[in-house]
Amino acid sequence: MAKRYSPNGTPVVVQTGASIILEDAQGRILMQQRQDDGTWSYPGGRIEIDETVEEAARREVLEECGLQVGEMELLGVFSGPELNHVYPNGNEVCGIDIVYVSRDFTGSLSALDGEAKQMGFYSIDRLPQPISAMNAKQIRAYLARRAER
Repeated sequence: MAKRYSPNGTPVVVQTGASIILEDAQGRILMQQRQDDGTWSYPGGRIEIDETVEEAARREVLEECGLQVGEMELLGVFSGPELNHVYPNGNEVCGIDIVYVSRDFTGSLSALDGEAKQMGFYSIDRLPQPISAMNAKQIRAYLARRAER
């Protein structure tokens, strides 16, 4: 397969991320508005060297939202062209997202790392828009699973 390049000329890289869709006691989910493009997503990010997927998912929620996560359930592993993303600097990634769901968390909601403009828990029938294209497939899978409960 031929190498593919980002709009800025750098090679497109595969980026594996770990994420958690958090549900509060009212069944609302945590969403955050991204600083870089203004879209809405659940907390998550790339896995660091020597880090387990579970550690990465919990770390990302703590860094981005100030919450410590306990028990998690795997929603799924998501990939495909709809998870590709071009960052404002022109770098493009081919995303793989390993997504968990959790209702087990403590702490106070706060944007610690500056990646989010705002965040909060939203009813599934009133999710803020637009949803990040990198997260839309996963949100649809989450909503479908939730409808089965």
